[in-house]
Amino acid sequence: MPASRFYALVPAAGVGARSGADRPKQYVPLAGRAMLAHTLAALAAVPRLAATLVVISPEDDQFESSVPGFDAAWLARCGGATRAESVANGLAELTARGASADDWVLVHDAARCLLRPEWVERLIDACAPDGVGGLLAFPLPDTLKQAENGRVHATVDRRGKWAAQTPQMFRIGLLAEAQAHAGDAVTDEASAIESLGHAPLLVEAPLENFKVTWPADFALAERLLNTR
Repeated sequence: MPASRFYALVPAAGVGARSGADRPKQYVPLAGRAMLAHTLAALAAVPRLAATLVVISPEDDQFESSVPGFDAAWLARCGGATRAESVANGLAELTARGASADDWVLVHDAARCLLRPEWVERLIDACAPDGVGGLLAFPLPDTLKQAENGRVHATVDRRGKWAAQTPQMFRIGLLAEAQAHAGDAVTDEASAIESLGHAPLLVEAPLENFKVTWPADFALAERLLNTR
């Protein structure tokens, strides 16, 4: 039986409505190149990844100019209205390209542009022998507050609380089944896997692997990229 392969899948069909940017946030320039270009460069530096499939909107007209040199054969214009739909379409595209149900897929946010190859390697090492798979995540150090009408409603026990990151790594067949079961409402792949009763593995990663979301995040990400 051939060894399982590892693929990366980057859903990049979003418009970045919360970012305040004048374009989809994955194309905002940071430290000399588009955010998405930094993300893809980190994945390209992981030797064990057989390929990285990028899922963009069918209407996207900025990818080629923003990420020059990316292999167009691994660009799929099948993005959906939600992240879950884009991931499901990307899984189907990987299967059509010869990936098997037992191969692994590492789904990564386009906006986590501070990713380092060694974090991906750590995730692969931890999850490859696991029966379920898992995700990079950060154990929360702060006191958590539940808000109501702009005021503290309650203090939430932070023990055992982790902030989910990406990549999130699961077998292609299992994730496709989980996505079909969970529907479009889930915001990450681990939630879909959990809906089938599985418990994904948590693999610790640093806070630096944050998702660029709000306007202030762009300046912080650029400072960090410039100091590497």
